[in-house]
Amino acid sequence: MTESTVPTRDAAMALLREYNKNESLIKHALAVEGVMRYMARKYGENEDKWGIVGLVHDLDYEMYPDQHCRKSEEILQNHSWPPEYIRAVVSHGWGICTDVAPQTDMEKILYAIDELTGLVVTTALVRPSRSVMDLKAKSVRKKWKDKRFAAGVDRSIIENGARMLGLELNELITDTIMGMREVAESIGLKGDVS
Repeated sequence: MTESTVPTRDAAMALLREYNKNESLIKHALAVEGVMRYMARKYGENEDKWGIVGLVHDLDYEMYPDQHCRKSEEILQNHSWPPEYIRAVVSHGWGICTDVAPQTDMEKILYAIDELTGLVVTTALVRPSRSVMDLKAKSVRKKWKDKRFAAGVDRSIIENGARMLGLELNELITDTIMGMREVAESIGLKGDVS
């Protein structure tokens, strides 16, 4: 393997689009990227690095769902991505499809917010505004209790991620909403809010 190179956002987006044609998966990647960038600023970390990791976290999901995270590891290694980026991508599947536990703040946040972005999207879409711009954590918490609502979202992963980060669930939800607001237009959740 050649020496790793720090990927650019353009390179990450090109790679994402090479392996993903489903626009819902692209929007999910953009939502996670937005939250990761927001959280990087909050934690005083490298926004580009965190954002790029968020953007490609599900790189292999459309083409290789049965090898999720493991195939991403192989693809990113073949493109000479830095080990730190690759490990973060792989660790977001901890306990589901990998045994690589999140250790750094970047990894823990990615692990916690991946599922949470899905719950936020679903909550926003049932609101009259169809937007994250006026969404509050309490609305997400109301929907949280209904296990049939966004049934595919594993709430225990979100709770575990919040615990690992030492964050209250409401704070994590609010941070996720705030990050998604920054990319609301590109993820189709700007809605009817003026």
